[in-house]
Amino acid sequence: MARHRSTGTNLEGNSMSKNSSAPHLERGLSNRHIQLIALGGAIGTGLFMGSGKTIAVAGPSVIFVYMIIGFMLFFVMRAMGELLLSNTNYKNFSDFAGDILGPWAAFFTGWTYWFCWVVTGIADVVAISHYVAFWWKDLPLWIPAVACILLLVALNLPSVKNFGETEFWFALVKIVAIGALIVVGLVMVITGFENNGATASFANLWNDGGMFPTGFMGFVAGFQIAVFAFVGIELVGTTAAETKDPEKTLPKAINSIPIRILFFYVGALVILMAVQPWKLFSAAESPFVGMFALAGLAGAAGIVNFVVLTSATSSANSGIYSTSRMIHGLAEEGDAPRGFAKLSRTKVPRNALLFSCMFLLAGVALLYAEGGVAEAFTLVTTISALCFMFVWSIILISYLVYRKRRPQLHVASKFKMPGGTFMPYVVLAFFGFILWALTTQADTLAALLFTPIWFVALGIGYAILRSKPKHAELRALHQAKVAQERMLAASFNAGGAVLEADVKEPAAK
Repeated sequence: MARHRSTGTNLEGNSMSKNSSAPHLERGLSNRHIQLIALGGAIGTGLFMGSGKTIAVAGPSVIFVYMIIGFMLFFVMRAMGELLLSNTNYKNFSDFAGDILGPWAAFFTGWTYWFCWVVTGIADVVAISHYVAFWWKDLPLWIPAVACILLLVALNLPSVKNFGETEFWFALVKIVAIGALIVVGLVMVITGFENNGATASFANLWNDGGMFPTGFMGFVAGFQIAVFAFVGIELVGTTAAETKDPEKTLPKAINSIPIRILFFYVGALVILMAVQPWKLFSAAESPFVGMFALAGLAGAAGIVNFVVLTSATSSANSGIYSTSRMIHGLAEEGDAPRGFAKLSRTKVPRNALLFSCMFLLAGVALLYAEGGVAEAFTLVTTISALCFMFVWSIILISYLVYRKRRPQLHVASKFKMPGGTFMPYVVLAFFGFILWALTTQADTLAALLFTPIWFVALGIGYAILRSKPKHAELRALHQAKVAQERMLAASFNAGGAVLEADVKEPAAK
């Protein structure tokens, strides 16, 4: 069976095997780092700042919005987990997309994911500057923006462990803040806290117009806002090449996603709307600030501002990390300049890191742009969410093709995706629903119309790359590998009972 496992993913000519003698990224992220990175990725700034808007437009039905999105993305993560663990040479999802779907998929996935985080990072830099201005109103906005970028570069350059430690503490701040909100809110409900003539009670969830007070379209509007809160949930997939014992740590991190969604998203939202009726929430204010202020916590606005500042910095930190690793991987495969493949003495892709940080400086220019900053933010965050959905879709499509062409690897997997090949189609249909939801509002529709420009630009870049002789060889090798995998799959399916026993034999020993 070893022969089937190796030929399933590492046929001669696979680009990963060609680089086996090159310096590799260091596996410096421990289980503690991975669990908190996964947690930080699942809890975005959108929960702290965007939940006020989702409650205002969807009412208590926003609880179901977050549950549904979290449920769907859990299957994306499980598909990603099975694929990454089917071959521990995969550094990230761009690797397995290219290996399974072809060179075009690695190019489009890698560069789109880079673009996702650059756009998100620019928005984070702008947000960080404004959060700092809460304490120092006279400080020029460009100073905290540049200082943040320099700080993150300083934290990421020494080693991957530095990134892991930084993200660990950033995520811990989020956990403490949400945990404190839930505890304080429960106390207010139990003691019957009163405000504006309303008493804190779980009955507030259904007493003011029911669970769907704004109707079906209000429920739909909640999806287009909430989906951005989940971007970054796949971040743990970019750590595969730098994770100690990935066979244990990745499954543990991925399987804990439903619990995290229930506690941190659903739990916090239930408590918020139990303390006061949903109609009292403002789309322009953070409900976290309002909650702590109602509880009489001194300096509530300053405390929550610190938490949101930490969350935005965590997002920018994740962006710098993930974009540098993605560019590094693209360079190794010939889809980006070779200089980005080089590693420093501490095995950090320094050139790729600095390249991505250059684009974050665009956030400094945006600070002084004329016009509505809120409208610009809506545009860039929606474009980012759309590009993330493209990446999530590629992960699901890669899984479907993997199941068809590499059934022996699925049988051997110790981390099989639940729902088989049915759930990827359900999740893809859900993404179609999100696209439709984005057409129902003018501002998100504009972002939907702008996004194809990126893919047109990528298509031009790929057409240039495709014309090179080396890329033609790469495509030919992939086609040969696909043909061989289909033969192996047919052989496996014809005698599956025998081969399945062979797969299980090593485990039995």
